[in-house]
Amino acid sequence: MRYAALVVSSLLLMQSAHAEKTPDIDPRASLAVVQQWIYNYRAKPDYAHVPAAVRILFHSQSFKEPENAGIYLGFIAGAIGSNPEKADQLVASFFPVAPEDEWVIVRAIAYSGLVDWRNILCRVAARMPGRRVMIDSYLSGRLPTLNDIPLEEATPGMMDKLRVAFTRNPFSKEERKLNTKLTFATNQDLLDTLWGYYFATGSHVPIQRIIEMLPWSRSRDTVDKLTVGSMARYTLASYAIRDASLREFLRNELARQKPPIKAPLAEVVDAADTVEIAALRKDALAAVDELKAKGSDSRRNLDFWGQVGVGALSLGCVSAAALGQVAIGIPCVIGGSASQGLLEFWEKQQ
Repeated sequence: MRYAALVVSSLLLMQSAHAEKTPDIDPRASLAVVQQWIYNYRAKPDYAHVPAAVRILFHSQSFKEPENAGIYLGFIAGAIGSNPEKADQLVASFFPVAPEDEWVIVRAIAYSGLVDWRNILCRVAARMPGRRVMIDSYLSGRLPTLNDIPLEEATPGMMDKLRVAFTRNPFSKEERKLNTKLTFATNQDLLDTLWGYYFATGSHVPIQRIIEMLPWSRSRDTVDKLTVGSMARYTLASYAIRDASLREFLRNELARQKPPIKAPLAEVVDAADTVEIAALRKDALAAVDELKAKGSDSRRNLDFWGQVGVGALSLGCVSAAALGQVAIGIPCVIGGSASQGLLEFWEKQQ
């Protein structure tokens, strides 16, 4: 009897130790547990617990501010795309969903990268009648999928500029139009979405996209590109420090990339190898200071840059993680960190 009790006690201790390494995801789990689980998911996929994790994200109102929810959206999209045969089953497991959160399901399906994503979206459309306009926009192509979003808007050629100059009435008052064009250069949350997709799949496809943004870290023309480029460079270095396979992939990419990418990528690899990333932060600060002092290379307009305040450089959730805001690596909107300015945050690290 004493021997049997000892065996049972040993098994319970083994189960407890295993639970510490891979915490179960249930409706009572905290958001912090889910965040850590998401960050470690690519190393040990746990597909069966994805529905429970997503329910906790919804319950925690993680999608209340869409611009700060990119990391979670990307993870859900990656989870859907990682197993095509079970995609319908996984999507169905997310319901019921509060009406204000239904957009997450629609966008995650469109961003999943599945060949059959349109049919999947059509099959669940009846469960989200309030999102009919959004669903139709994706099905018609008016809203782009994650793979179809361009890095930046195409620069008008000389003929395009001349055509506008000769056709526009010089005496008419030009109406200000809202620019709804979706690009990686003007939407920082898309960088977070790529990281979320990577965490769910371990795929290097989103990493390749992030690498393409590296030349913007040296941009002296627009604050948006400088911000996104700096965030891309910093997050790559920070996560590569803790991710050996990512570090090796970036090192191998050095030989393939052209000079505009190769130079900042070399900085990323060196920072990750030496665990010295403070220089990347200081360089970004110096670049912002230069822009504020001199203006852009194309437009020396000090008034324009005077409008660039601390809040203009918003801090994406993955970027906050890379900057050490949360030890586990995925802070997102904890404590409102995503609402702080990138410049303000970096200045406090000095």
